[in-house]
Amino acid sequence: MSDFVTATDNRRWLTLVVVGLAQLMVVLDATVVNIALPSAQADLGFSDGDRQWIITAYSLAFASLLLLGGRISDLIGRKRSFIIGLVGFAIASALGGAAGSFELLVGARALQGVFGALLAPTALAVLTTTFTIPKERARAFGVFGAIAGAGGAIGLLLGGVLTESLDWRWNLYINVAIAAVALVGALVFVPNVVRTGPRPKLDVPGTVLVSGALFGLVYGFSNAEAEGWDSPLTWGFLAAAVVLLVAFVAWQRRAAHPLLPLSIVLDRNRGAAYSSVLIAGAGMFGIFLFVTYYMQATLGYSPIQTGVSFLPMIGMLVLAAQLGTNFLVPRFGPKVLVPTGMVLGVIAMLLLTRLDADSSYAPDVLIPLMIMGFAMGTIMPASMQTATLGVDRQFAGVASAMVNTSQQVGGSIGTALLNTLAATAATDYLATHAASATIAGDAAIASYSTAYLWGAGFFAVGAVMSALLFRRKSQGLSLSHTVAPAAEPVLAH
Repeated sequence: MSDFVTATDNRRWLTLVVVGLAQLMVVLDATVVNIALPSAQADLGFSDGDRQWIITAYSLAFASLLLLGGRISDLIGRKRSFIIGLVGFAIASALGGAAGSFELLVGARALQGVFGALLAPTALAVLTTTFTIPKERARAFGVFGAIAGAGGAIGLLLGGVLTESLDWRWNLYINVAIAAVALVGALVFVPNVVRTGPRPKLDVPGTVLVSGALFGLVYGFSNAEAEGWDSPLTWGFLAAAVVLLVAFVAWQRRAAHPLLPLSIVLDRNRGAAYSSVLIAGAGMFGIFLFVTYYMQATLGYSPIQTGVSFLPMIGMLVLAAQLGTNFLVPRFGPKVLVPTGMVLGVIAMLLLTRLDADSSYAPDVLIPLMIMGFAMGTIMPASMQTATLGVDRQFAGVASAMVNTSQQVGGSIGTALLNTLAATAATDYLATHAASATIAGDAAIASYSTAYLWGAGFFAVGAVMSALLFRRKSQGLSLSHTVAPAAEPVLAH
């Protein structure tokens, strides 16, 4: 009997490795291509105005289809969805790597987003339904949360190494290798489930409404970043997103088979967790964007040096994730841990506002990056674990998709707002200072400081919101609570 238990335990942890690989691939793809853009532009000959579509095509497809992807995994099974997502993502990556034109590259990136929207929530749902023992669940979510938080920084490092050492196309081809390893692991280690109850139906009207709303939201903010806040297209898409979201909520209240039962997001603890992931996503993308600009433009770092400079941040993130989920969350709950992480985020951002042309990596950049790593490692695993806790198995996929949606929408909002604020600050600086040999660089640094200051504001709002919304440990969903059983899935032997 003990041998069987040990084998089962080992299988669960190998499942975590497989799921972690898939999550890493999806998260790092949001940043790994960024560093390759100049080389891809020179090779394929597209304009600066077209360049943003390499990023936007992925984020639009990914964000708008996440809830559908999560629900599909509930309907057709986790393992099948996971395998389809892996294979599709690998094929899309191979097409992008081999692209001979701008149009094909954009199409491949959009296809990556489509399969990423299936893969990301399915990966988290597999984790949610595999680890139900409280202590193991905490450890698993610590690892998964660390990957979710560190993936962007790993993407910057990997993108630099691949672009400088090989070719920009390898930033896409690398996904084929990762997906191949994960696919073998999925076939062997991810458990099959057999549905024993009636098969639920897909909420088609709800899917159309929420996919349109998320598309409008992400496109509106992306357009604001590229065209400015005075663009009618920006406000048109954002207004349409609001209307569609209201319609979606109204429909979910009366749908016989809702895509996203409102009880999932209206639970106070889960609502707080989704909000925290959104705010952390906004701040995290700001850090990667502007610190990368600063290190390359002001300190003169190469792409590889820039990526390596983020390694201490990743180390602190992993440390905090393990400390938090194994020791601190079980003892104090997310009501203490998440606001603490948000306050650390405020401190890190405020320290970054002090950077100037004479600053050096150590200690001026290193210390705030390490604090930010600890902040993200404190916020993300605790929030992700709480966001999927106590959800009925048949809705684990769509509840998991809400985590990814929150992070993706937060990243889109944060990038658009911070970019706009930074650009305005640079323009104001140039208008109010006399021309000199260093004025362009000084204006850039002033714009970064403005972005960091607003980023600190994001985290401050997150600290207050999470402190107010999360229930005390004794009042809310206990972290020892297991995933609620449902009639449908049982392990197939």
